[in-house]
This record gives sequence, structure tokens and C-alpha cells, in this order.
Amino acid sequence: MTATVTIAGLDDADRIFAALGDGTRRAIYKMVAAGPRTVSTLAQALGVSLTAVAQHLRVLQACGLVRTRKDGRSRVCEMDSQGLDVLAAWVRLNRQLWNDRFDALDAILREDPP
Repeated sequence: MTATVTIAGLDDADRIFAALGDGTRRAIYKMVAAGPRTVSTLAQALGVSLTAVAQHLRVLQACGLVRTRKDGRSRVCEMDSQGLDVLAAWVRLNRQLWNDRFDALDAILREDPP
């Protein structure tokens, strides 16, 4: 994943979790998930400056959660599924890891006591 803004030392899922750790970015993502929004609409809804929204969008874009496109004089933000794919893979991996651990614990607990 090519990123314009990176958080040093973190893998893709960690960058996504870090990005969504900020309440303003979660709010932006939630609004964009409901449908495309212009940067100015996001700024107005959040009561923050265009510059602040642009900074948050750079972080969300870097981890593949949001993409922007130029539409006339406006910049439109929309969801990007790339970040969700990373999170889905992370969940699958961790679910399997914990299922394997619980299966191993179950096998130990089912053994006859000495």
C-alpha cells in the first residue's frame, strides 16, 4: 500500500487502527461510509477548518480507508475498500489464532488428570 502519510514502524492494520483511534477521523469515516461527501461538507459538519479535515483525510487515505477525487471545484471523499480488506484479513488471522489456542486448551482440559 503506497502511503503519503505513514506512521513509522507499524504494519497496515496497525496504521488503520491508529487512524481510527482518533474520534474526528472516525466521524469522517462514518460520514463518508454513508455516501460521498465534499471536504467542505465534512468541515462544516464537524465544525473544523478545511485544513484540519484535509490533514485527517491524508491519514485515512494513507491506510486505504478513504479516497478523494476532484469534481469541478470541489474535492469529494468516498470510501475505499482497500483498508477494509486489510482489516478483514487481520480479523481472519487473529480469529484462527485464538480458535487454535482454545482448541489446544480444550484438549489439555479433556485429558485425564494424573
